[in-house]
Amino acid sequence: MINEKLLEEISFSEDGLLPCIVQDNNTNEVLMMAYMNKEALKKTYETGYTWFWSRKRQKLWQKGESSGNEQKVVSLQLDCDKDTLLAKVLQTGPACHTGEPTCFYNTLKESDLDKSYISIIPKLSKIVEERLTSKQSGSYTVKLVEKGENQVLKKLGEEATELVMACKESDKQEIKYEAADLMFHMILSLKYFEVDINEVLQELTNRNQSR
Repeated sequence: MINEKLLEEISFSEDGLLPCIVQDNNTNEVLMMAYMNKEALKKTYETGYTWFWSRKRQKLWQKGESSGNEQKVVSLQLDCDKDTLLAKVLQTGPACHTGEPTCFYNTLKESDLDKSYISIIPKLSKIVEERLTSKQSGSYTVKLVEKGENQVLKKLGEEATELVMACKESDKQEIKYEAADLMFHMILSLKYFEVDINEVLQELTNRNQSR
């Protein structure tokens, strides 16, 4: 639902632009920053996908129009001054034109404090996809998939069983290792059956919001 009152209160710059920060709805990772004018904002509302104004090319553009790496909008929020927009999206593929998952990959300073590890799941899914697409020589992932559906599912079942056994033994170190193995093979299975990991994360988000 569009908040018409807030829409009228948006403070565009003198050149008619509004900075838009784009954030992954599932991982909370900041993906990119671009500019919208009124028309781009309107098209974003109407289509449900992000549209921006290119200051360099002086034209409207949809994110992913050539690469296919679209951003499905979950929510749009204005800051307290109503001059900056936050778009929470479901990202398809990498957000950056360089192929990086996010445009903010040039790290100036990093701390282990409050680090979120949830973002490794989409990143790992992307790595699996790249290995399968390139058919990387010697890759365990490629070899397993080439053996077919039964082997992929058999391995998934084996990893689940090994996690259960580690839990029965109350071996925390083994539980950690086996849980990581199971998560990897779960991601691989999702790729094999063409289910986007973001759809699974969105389902978890929906369940959390409904409780």
